[in-house]
Amino acid sequence: MFTGIVEELGTVVRLRRGEESAVLTVQAPLGCSDAQPGDSIAVNGVCLTVTDLDAETFTADVMAETLDRSTLAALAVGAQVNIERAMPADGRFGGHVVLGHVDCTAAVLERRPGEAWEVVRVELPESVAPQVALKGSIALDGVSLTVSALGEGYLEVSLIPATLAATTLGARTVGERVNLETDVLAKHVQRLLATTVTTDRLRSRSVDH
Repeated sequence: MFTGIVEELGTVVRLRRGEESAVLTVQAPLGCSDAQPGDSIAVNGVCLTVTDLDAETFTADVMAETLDRSTLAALAVGAQVNIERAMPADGRFGGHVVLGHVDCTAAVLERRPGEAWEVVRVELPESVAPQVALKGSIALDGVSLTVSALGEGYLEVSLIPATLAATTLGARTVGERVNLETDVLAKHVQRLLATTVTTDRLRSRSVDH
């Protein structure tokens, strides 16, 4: 589990693509500082398992589902990525529950600089829109953020200077895509409600017959 508090900006040093998978190597000294093979590290919000590492870099396999659902397939050597190690049991919970299971990608629609922050409008696909609430939590490229505005087909987040400087979101331009993960609690509530409605309908049909 992660909390969406990015620890460092890593750099992609290698991306070897196969037919249905890829092998990604990232330079991330802090991420490697206490990692071991088998540990989880989030790269732009995607939970990956370390397969090999040294003092500066770690390598992870990326399966087809992850390549299809995230922006990792579009990474190039030299690209910066958000890095977060899995949260230790005695760690500080600074963000919200982030699983590293990206739901989809979303395009940056608009950026509006303010006096002390910058508002970023991001596409909100219909498939995940019911899981997003005003003032609720959202993870974009693995960064824990609060939804500051919500409209038809979009959401907005307000980024403070520290977030702009310490994460890849500071450099995302209009038209680029980011990884989006909704709040896991919203997913469970939506699933529970859908299951309840289906069960009630089945019971109603049974009584009618």
